Amino acid sequence: MKNHNHFCSFFFCCFFFCSCKLTGQITQQQINSFLNDSIIATGHVGISIYEPATGKYLYNHDAEKNFIPSSNVKLFSLYAGMKYLGDSLVGMRYYKTDSTIIITPTGDPTLLHPDFKSQPVFDFLKNANTRLKIKNNDFKPKAYGSGWAWNDYPDYYMAERSPLPVYGNCITFICKKNTVQSIPQNLDAFIVAKNVQEKNKSTTVERDFFTNTFNVLLDNSSNETVITPFITSLPLAVKLLSDSLQKNIEIISNDTSTINLRKVYSRPVDSLFKPMMYYSDNFFAEQTLLMASNEKLGYMSEGDIIDTLLANDLKELPTKPRWVDGSGLSRYNLFSPKDFIYILDKLQNEFGLERMKRLLTTGGQGTLTGYYTKDAGFIFAKTGSMSNNVSISGYLITKKNKLLLFSVQINSFSGSGRVGRRAIEKFITSVRENN
Repeated sequence: MKNHNHFCSFFFCCFFFCSCKLTGQITQQQINSFLNDSIIATGHVGISIYEPATGKYLYNHDAEKNFIPSSNVKLFSLYAGMKYLGDSLVGMRYYKTDSTIIITPTGDPTLLHPDFKSQPVFDFLKNANTRLKIKNNDFKPKAYGSGWAWNDYPDYYMAERSPLPVYGNCITFICKKNTVQSIPQNLDAFIVAKNVQEKNKSTTVERDFFTNTFNVLLDNSSNETVITPFITSLPLAVKLLSDSLQKNIEIISNDTSTINLRKVYSRPVDSLFKPMMYYSDNFFAEQTLLMASNEKLGYMSEGDIIDTLLANDLKELPTKPRWVDGSGLSRYNLFSPKDFIYILDKLQNEFGLERMKRLLTTGGQGTLTGYYTKDAGFIFAKTGSMSNNVSISGYLITKKNKLLLFSVQINSFSGSGRVGRRAIEKFITSVRENN
């Protein structure tokens, strides 16, 4: 009888422990198959799966430990934008005298951006019949975020942050055979040297680290478009805008006047949020955080808006993250899987699941191209990837029509990102099919 009681106690403890870890139809076999994958096992793994209808976690594995989440950080930047940017982006603020329009930049990244054909701010300035001046107010953020990889500077995904972005803060080279055109074009700010290289080599663009000097290495048979960031400054942005408007814009010293400021809206916010999440656009995410700061605090500072959000709107996060930028480019960012469950739940509760479905990518599309093709329309997620790290957090509708929130973070594993993403895909698909 004594041994029987010990056995019962042992069985109860085992059952209780397992029930804390596994509920629903997530089996130990599924978990072991994923965690013991030859590639996954070389790294650190965090998993959290939550069912909002019951308010219960179906599974947690190191879910309160911190991981480098890469672009999953954009979920937090998205929340900041949805919370504080309203329905439409403020493209600029201005006040008008009898003879002058004085402009205050707002950080809107869509001004003269080639992906946005409609340009209300540009049209407003083009039709103005007065002199144009722009404030040179202090801009707190640096062009690059803390912990960004400095040698990625010529790559399109690391465009500089700025108060007055134009053309996405990038120059686009359109290369056809032995000719090169650039957008923006014919500008004194850019010195482009063209060199023809051997055939069968793709066209490349090299930019000097300290100057806007570009060397285009062009293949004779080239038919390519290459996008690379330029070094930003307010004078350069104003020059590019002036050239496009064919109007002079004068830069004036700090002007703190906020009396009777009017707004020009550029476009609905979701037209920015969609590509930001769908294609994981780093530049849009960084500027979204700065615009949210400008609307909430009255100035642009990624550090101050992050501190404000963490102290107020996000004060109930399960763990205390280290959040340093808007895009997730920085390896200084540290978040737990439970933090992503929290923000996913908050996003759907405050802004609606249907809107989140429209903003996040689904199987076979965007950053999930080639993945979850059988689950298209049933998974809506944000991916993250940098060398030796992959992650995904989002919403999953199961075979039994249950809504689950999930986050999988894998850090410091050996092998390719593709292999890591395939392993996660297999695990998430099994969760969907068995629930």
